Amino acid sequence: MRNFEFSRASSIDEAIALHAGAGDTVYLAGGTTLLDLMKLDITRPARLVDIHRLGLDQIEVGADGRVRIGAMVSNTELARHPHIQRHYPVLSQALLSGASTQLRNKATTAGNIMQRVRCGYFRDGVSPCNKRTPGSGCPAIEGLNRNVHAVLGGSEHCIAAHPSDMCVAMVAIGATIQLQGPNGRREVPFAQFHLLPGSEPWKEHAIQPGELITHVTLDPPLAQSRSAYLKLRDRTSYQFALASSAIVLVMDGNAVRDIRIALGGVSTKPWRAEGAEAVLRGQTPTPALIQSAAAAAMTGAKSYGQNGFKILLGQQAVSRNLSTLLA
Repeated sequence: MRNFEFSRASSIDEAIALHAGAGDTVYLAGGTTLLDLMKLDITRPARLVDIHRLGLDQIEVGADGRVRIGAMVSNTELARHPHIQRHYPVLSQALLSGASTQLRNKATTAGNIMQRVRCGYFRDGVSPCNKRTPGSGCPAIEGLNRNVHAVLGGSEHCIAAHPSDMCVAMVAIGATIQLQGPNGRREVPFAQFHLLPGSEPWKEHAIQPGELITHVTLDPPLAQSRSAYLKLRDRTSYQFALASSAIVLVMDGNAVRDIRIALGGVSTKPWRAEGAEAVLRGQTPTPALIQSAAAAAMTGAKSYGQNGFKILLGQQAVSRNLSTLLA
């Protein structure tokens, strides 16, 4: 274990000041990813700033139905909240499908958003990896890439899949991330917060140095909507998605009035499948139309060998979830 400083902030302003006071400082929330990476010697912070005492552990429901979630709200608390279960079931289901009970009790909303990829080449500490050592290459492209590598949104520099279930549901719902840092407060639409790898895969989030996620605000639930999260994986507990879908659906008689579809497990960021939505919106869904929408959801997908099966599995994640919601 490498030496590091530990500071416990009592206010948001103090946390930001502490972060600015030393190079290579990291905020400590639940720590379920950060501490693992420190033990693996992948992340080497000079200082940890503990943010447990900042009062960011509340879930507030506004008069307009929007939900404001504190950065330190645990995954378990969010998944079990009565308003979330009733009005955002897709989010509750996504959270409960991830990790284990013990980890959900510890993991936080902001930590889930900021978690790093599970690519073995990134985490082994010795392989070339553009996320860890810019310019060193991406061995996953021609190497072991079955489980946690993407067929959507990748580049020649990185194909690691985004690991979060919660984030996929939030992209389907629609949300805004509130940030506070040395230059004040700002908001970022949730769908724009996670970045595609492009030529700079080490830049994973639209966050500036020293900024702290304080809250996530969910869009109001769609009236008369139904929603669900489907996660496909090799085993049914404690495993990351091979492919997943979060769908929010509103029907008008037999026709689709509105629909939102997001994908996980197959992409380098939580993936909004707007092409699939366009196929279904305003139409009466038939088995053939559902299959067309599922195919549209995977438009642009690229196989890298072992993970090629995810193209069809991603389609199944959409068609099976949608068929269940329509039944």
